[in-house]
Amino acid sequence: MRLYHGSDILIDKIDFEKSKPFKDFGKGFYLSAEYDQAMDMAKQRIRQKKGIGTPIVTTFEFDESVMKGNDLKVKIWEDYSVDWVKFIIRNRDRKQPFPWHDFDIVYGPIADDGVSFQLRRYEAGYLSIEQLVEELKYAEGITFQYYFANEKAIAKLTRICD
Repeated sequence: MRLYHGSDILIDKIDFEKSKPFKDFGKGFYLSAEYDQAMDMAKQRIRQKKGIGTPIVTTFEFDESVMKGNDLKVKIWEDYSVDWVKFIIRNRDRKQPFPWHDFDIVYGPIADDGVSFQLRRYEAGYLSIEQLVEELKYAEGITFQYYFANEKAIAKLTRICD
């Protein structure tokens, strides 16, 4: 299958030093099976840089069957859930030691863009954990992301030159 990474640069070599910590599934390399989702992420990156740059989507080939083998430690969520949101809370908690989990690949829903705001509301007691799950759902429907945590995981990706 093809996976896409949206950014403001073409990814020749994945560099974990450029990955930001405290993201939904941890510090790592994120991809989508949907080209449009990756392009939206690339455009968001340009907005964060105040319009400087060009949105770029880098394409990778990935054999999804490795997620069912014994070579990698994989976590999969097929839907939004309390377990999924607790995982996000822990990854975004700046007081937690980093990294706190040992998954090589994580696959699951993408949280709505208002994650930080909604987490603050939850931590302040304005939302139950079940309400937080609902608040983090995308209004347009569920979309998924692939998270690659380390060199062992990204070795399963092959960059496709367009």
